[in-house]
Amino acid sequence: MTSEDGEKQPSPFTRPGFIAAAGVVALIVVCAIILVIVNLSRGSSAPAPTPTGTSSATTAPSTPAASGDASVCGLGGVELSGTVTAAPDATWKYEGTMAYPTSPDYGPGKTDPAGFRYCFQHSPTGALFMAANAFAQGSTGADSKAWSEYVFADGPYRTQLLAQAGTQSSTTGTRSSIQGFRVLNYDGKTASIDLAVSVSTPNGTTTVSGVYSLVWSDGDWKVSTDTATPLDVAPIPNVAGYTSWGEG
Repeated sequence: MTSEDGEKQPSPFTRPGFIAAAGVVALIVVCAIILVIVNLSRGSSAPAPTPTGTSSATTAPSTPAASGDASVCGLGGVELSGTVTAAPDATWKYEGTMAYPTSPDYGPGKTDPAGFRYCFQHSPTGALFMAANAFAQGSTGADSKAWSEYVFADGPYRTQLLAQAGTQSSTTGTRSSIQGFRVLNYDGKTASIDLAVSVSTPNGTTTVSGVYSLVWSDGDWKVSTDTATPLDVAPIPNVAGYTSWGEG
């Protein structure tokens, strides 16, 4: 969508105001998926986001800060370039009904006392594992606020995104699962990870693409807040072009 002055506007399905209305911002992927299913035939009148300054007033997570580029939990295997073309080995665990991958090499390497998982390898595969964990992270509600404070990197939209992460609504009747992935971009400092996710609700089943914008910050992969829409979500007809990956 393009405004009259030529500036590209974010999709109504991924505007923070639209996402916040559903009350599931902390679980970014699930929120966007549900909105796509329920609102495919609807528009959004939410105003365009206004950047806000980075805030240091939020409660700091209990996880330690890393020095420089070193992993926050000491995971090795740093890769500053490359991609992922084959499904990595993973042990799949569940948060509620949602499966997420784990690996002693790629992460998550730690679990915070608040309940959220963190610390992923500084590599394309580590970024993939982080994005896949974000799919399930925060779904129980109890740890969603603490996770949001940790996972949103410093940036002009951090305060705005955190303000939208304080509410949670029920996802009863929803079943979601990762079907595949694509690493769209990776340069060691940033990563763009595209997950194909199948979602079933009482209203039907669909498949969506969710593209995460990630940055390496304080020794871990974080969600970029240089944009108010760090997840770009759209329905897709199938998973052609994706590398098959999932709990199955």
